[in-house]
Amino acid sequence: MLRALKQFFDQNIVNDRSSEPEHALRLATAALLVEAVRIDGDRSAQERDVALRAVHEKFGLTAAQAEELLQLAEAEMAAANDYYQFTSLINQHFSQPQKERMVELMWQVAYADAALSAHELHLMRKVAGLLHVPDSAYIAAKMRARDAAGAAGAAG
Repeated sequence: MLRALKQFFDQNIVNDRSSEPEHALRLATAALLVEAVRIDGDRSAQERDVALRAVHEKFGLTAAQAEELLQLAEAEMAAANDYYQFTSLINQHFSQPQKERMVELMWQVAYADAALSAHELHLMRKVAGLLHVPDSAYIAAKMRARDAAGAAGAAG
């Protein structure tokens, strides 16, 4: 797994050793988005597409790079025992607005299939707590994602 991650970043992102923390941060971010896709057991294509678009846009990756990062994140999340390894890294490197944006991105993934499960709600509350996102910001992120999903559903 680590070899595949290193190979991905060496080939597709940067060959600079000083960027390794950035690699891990990208993987942590993608892993939490992947968890929002898989937590309800549905693994809908809509949710995965939103997660893919989020990593593509957030990190400025090509479509192929974003897909490979998501695949690595899926494998990493499958092997993980908890969320702390991901959220602690994000806490170290993200500003408060970036952490709040992360929660909003996760909400966008959860709302993508137009159905929120109890598992998704629990995940969102847990991750927001681990990222030290205040309730007011958590709720605001949820409402923005819900409104965006409603607007997308009305347009599509």
